[in-house]
Amino acid sequence: MSTSAKPREQWGSRVGMILAVAGSAVGLGNFLRFPGQAAQNGGGAFMIPYFCALLFLGIPICWAEWTMGKYGGRFGFNSCPAIFGLLGRHKVWRYLGVLGLLIPIMIYTYYVLIESWCLGYAWMYLYGAVDLGSDPNQYAANSTAMFNNFTGANQDGLMLDGKLHISVIVWMIVFALNFFLIYRGITKGIESFCKFAIPLMALCAFAVLIRVLTLGTPNPDKPDLNVLNGLGFMWNPHDKGGGPWYTALGSAQTWLAAAGQIFFSLSVGFGVIVNYASYLRPKDDIVLSGLTASSTNEFFEVCLGGLITIPAAFIFLGAAGASVTGTFDLGFKTLPIVFLYMPGGRIFGFLWFFMLFLAAITSSLSMLQPAIAFLEEGLAIGRRASVALLGMITCLGSLFVIFFSKDLAALGTIDDWVGTVAIVLLATVQVILYSWVFGVRRGYAVAMEGAELGLPRLFNFIIKYVAPAYLIFVLGYWCWNDMPGKIQVLREQQVPFLAICVVLAVLIFLLILIAVAGRRWQAETRDTTAFRTKAFPAEVVS
Repeated sequence: MSTSAKPREQWGSRVGMILAVAGSAVGLGNFLRFPGQAAQNGGGAFMIPYFCALLFLGIPICWAEWTMGKYGGRFGFNSCPAIFGLLGRHKVWRYLGVLGLLIPIMIYTYYVLIESWCLGYAWMYLYGAVDLGSDPNQYAANSTAMFNNFTGANQDGLMLDGKLHISVIVWMIVFALNFFLIYRGITKGIESFCKFAIPLMALCAFAVLIRVLTLGTPNPDKPDLNVLNGLGFMWNPHDKGGGPWYTALGSAQTWLAAAGQIFFSLSVGFGVIVNYASYLRPKDDIVLSGLTASSTNEFFEVCLGGLITIPAAFIFLGAAGASVTGTFDLGFKTLPIVFLYMPGGRIFGFLWFFMLFLAAITSSLSMLQPAIAFLEEGLAIGRRASVALLGMITCLGSLFVIFFSKDLAALGTIDDWVGTVAIVLLATVQVILYSWVFGVRRGYAVAMEGAELGLPRLFNFIIKYVAPAYLIFVLGYWCWNDMPGKIQVLREQQVPFLAICVVLAVLIFLLILIAVAGRRWQAETRDTTAFRTKAFPAEVVS
């Protein structure tokens, strides 16, 4: 059989592809998670380990994922199980590729819910439905109560209160919109939407940023609460323990937080980039395109996210308000108070939450495509059937998160185990597969086909030695420092235990599907473990 089978779909344009990949990376983590991580871990001092993680982990692994995806695409494979089996030439790699399906599916189950919160808040600001009362001393309590009431964080069983809760209605709309777009496919759905959504998101972000940077000193009685001091609070190097700023660099937690933020921000270890890159043509550039997509994400994160949330909170609420670093606390509880004080706050509140919604939906769309691709190529079912099956799985998972809404326990558990640990685990698997099984020189040759920018000379060394060592250290440190406490929580609390059971149930189901797909590929002589790597010059593969 020919080994040059074409993918079922391809990107319509290079710009659309870059915007789609950037859209998968640009999300809530850029505007909410990053500012909180930076402020909590040393401000400007945090940026040293942050950029180290970007240069030695983020961008190199992104290039490796682009390379693996492009190589798999030339054989007509678009999912992690198929591509991993192809590169590793052993079925064990195919089964390890299950992480590239499990992670985006499980993250989607709660991410789409947060996405609906953003749209719900934008709607409330647009129609003036946000009311925090008239007593400034009660703003914080009322903002927290509004968030808890909207998300059901006060009690489980949000949907069983005698009527359909407004937040569930918004979730249904957002969930349906995601699957409508994913049903339309790569070009007509994801690419077309990202071409519209990314520029609009940038316009909304710039509008809010300009408003924040031109506020001056809103309170004449407190001249220290101004833009410059707000930026200083965010970016001046410091140590959270009160010592010299450089002592923050001696904390392993700071380096781990920086690495985790890079993974989450760039969508490294999600299985998304591998899938997206598989729709490229053999001579399409991946080096410059990958760097462009990563740079676009960093612009949104550092230049927009880092200049809006914490500085805005500092200007109106001082150091105490800006010190709130939790993602939900900062975005959904503190900023509504800021918009209440801000001139034109109703409009800018709408722009802010609508921007977050656009950032979230471009990311959630990317989480659906890897599983859709696997169902189509592994089970030989059409787009409609694959969308319906995935819709049923993710709907049940999302309803589980909605039902067990008290203190957001189910959401937090899945995010801890899948959205944090499993991502690092998949990144480790990918680096080992690329560097030590497929081979860095062979990968380099694939990456340079059609490349408009040469890979740095250190790339092969970094991806083969530095990145695996860094990732193994991160996993080892987590197992030693955090894992015992996490397991203890599972033993003592029912909802976290049930959440892990749901994750394991989906994992087992996906492993069964991979086994079925493997037998089908073998029957069609398309068994990924039987392919020989495409010939390259002897000096490359020797």
